[in-house]
Amino acid sequence: MSETRTTDPVFPPGRYGRRRSGRRRSVVPIVVLVVVVAASLLLSVRLFQQFGRTDYEPQIVGWEEPSAAVLTIEFKVRVPAGQPAECVLRARDYDGFEVGRRTVIVRPQGNETTIDAKETVPTTARASVGDVVNCRAPA
Repeated sequence: MSETRTTDPVFPPGRYGRRRSGRRRSVVPIVVLVVVVAASLLLSVRLFQQFGRTDYEPQIVGWEEPSAAVLTIEFKVRVPAGQPAECVLRARDYDGFEVGRRTVIVRPQGNETTIDAKETVPTTARASVGDVVNCRAPA
């Protein structure tokens, strides 16, 4: 049985550039990654505190379409005690296109934290779905 010996190849100097050394990578990319992740977390927490939770929480109860030109939307809104709410109501047709929109201000009776409301939205075509887009403190 014959034995074959292998040797490392010898490259002509300067022809293929420098060979990599076996040293470790720089710490800079790791530090940059940690800074980016920390900044993303801080921004996420700040935006959640600003926009995430709201004191005005609407809930749709139902809707009726008494005619082709109007839709009646019944909804509830959780509000801070005794505060009014400004709500945007939307009517959509069967295909999902918006056919009516109305902004209303609803007020609680006394110092209640839940407002039950029933409002009409004028439409440009027959509506099939009513939505409460959002509610907030009146401007």
